Amino acid sequence: MGSKMSNINQLVEQIGNMSAFELSDLVKAIEEKFGVSAAMPTAGAAAAGAAAAPAEEKNQFKVTLKESGSEKIKVIKALRTVVPSLSLTDAKNAVEGAPYVIGEAVAKDEANKMKEALEAAGAKVELA
Repeated sequence: MGSKMSNINQLVEQIGNMSAFELSDLVKAIEEKFGVSAAMPTAGAAAAGAAAAPAEEKNQFKVTLKESGSEKIKVIKALRTVVPSLSLTDAKNAVEGAPYVIGEAVAKDEANKMKEALEAAGAKVELA
C-alpha cells in the first residue's frame, strides 16, 4: 500500500506543476478515456435556483474562446492582455487549440471586457 500512496503523491505533485493549458488537456484526456465529464452537475441546482429567484441576474460567467479567426497573432496579443498570467506559449496554444476556457467565474463587467477585446482582434467568444 505504501508504493500506491507514493505513486499517488508523485502524480499529485506532477499535476501541481502543470500550466493551465496542460491541465485543460489532462482533463480532456481523462474525460475521453473514461467517458466522464469534469463539469459539475448543475441541472438540478440551476432549476432549483431559477424557481427560487427567477428575477435574479447572472453576475458570473464562464468565458470561452470559441474560435480564433484569421488574425491569430492579434488574438494571442489580446488574450495575453485580458489574461496577463498566460505565458506566450500558453496563449498561442490556447488560440490554436480553441475552444479554450479563459475564465470560469468571471464577473459580468470583466467578462464583457474580455469578450470585447478578443472580438475586436477577430476571435469569437462565448459567455455562459
